[in-house]
Amino acid sequence: MINHDFVSLTCADGSLLDAYVAFPEPGGDAPGLILLQEAFGVNPHIRDVADRLCREGFAVIAPDLFHRTARRLEIPYTDFASAAPHYQAITLQGLEWDLIACHDWLAAQPGVIPDRIGSIGFCLGGRVAYLANTILPLCAGVSFYGGGLDQLADRAPSQHGAHLFFWGGLDKHIPAEKVNTILSAVREAGKEYSSV
Repeated sequence: MINHDFVSLTCADGSLLDAYVAFPEPGGDAPGLILLQEAFGVNPHIRDVADRLCREGFAVIAPDLFHRTARRLEIPYTDFASAAPHYQAITLQGLEWDLIACHDWLAAQPGVIPDRIGSIGFCLGGRVAYLANTILPLCAGVSFYGGGLDQLADRAPSQHGAHLFFWGGLDKHIPAEKVNTILSAVREAGKEYSSV
């Protein structure tokens, strides 16, 4: 059985962040995961991913990255235009505050192994999952087709845990040169990574 619900956290800027959490039944220690959304919110799909990861034994927190412009916003996958203003309002500083709040909360929960926390994200979240791995003392991170990862190349020396990058071979939005930018930076920084 999964224990799941939303929690509210206060970020360093005073903003209120809602996050979906899914925890295994009490009784054992669990590694933690910060699950980062696509541009469509912490929608039923992301909540289902959280629940599935929880069934595999992870304690999961999925923050609402749009909380500064709309609370618990869920946008249909066919309506990216509605997501654009919220996506464009996100800042690196705001994301840093969000990630720290989530990590601190997750690490403090009974049954969560504080030094076994990682990040995983999809699209927008794929970029944020890597950002998390450069800000937080994570043991690992996973980015599924993270657009804009090339813009984080200067952060590669700060990468903490090993990072796994997934790319779409036919994806015209993330061309090979942008993939090479982030991977070259990670390689030059001597950080552990895999890319598929």
